Amino acid sequence: MNDGTITLPWLVIRQDDNGNRYRVGRYATRAEAQKIADSLDNREHKQLYWVERIGQNGDATRN
Repeated sequence: MNDGTITLPWLVIRQDDNGNRYRVGRYATRAEAQKIADSLDNREHKQLYWVERIGQNGDATRN
């Protein structure tokens, strides 16, 4: 993009024990998002973390 905006298409999502999902953060690269997801996943309290990409239409796709 050349319009001066920063694109953060990669999301880290957390799912709790009750199935509720929360966006943890948005990141510029998949590698950055995966690093965060992995570090959170390594904690003792187990939650489910994964990385999704926001598509051009605004929908998230799990990767």
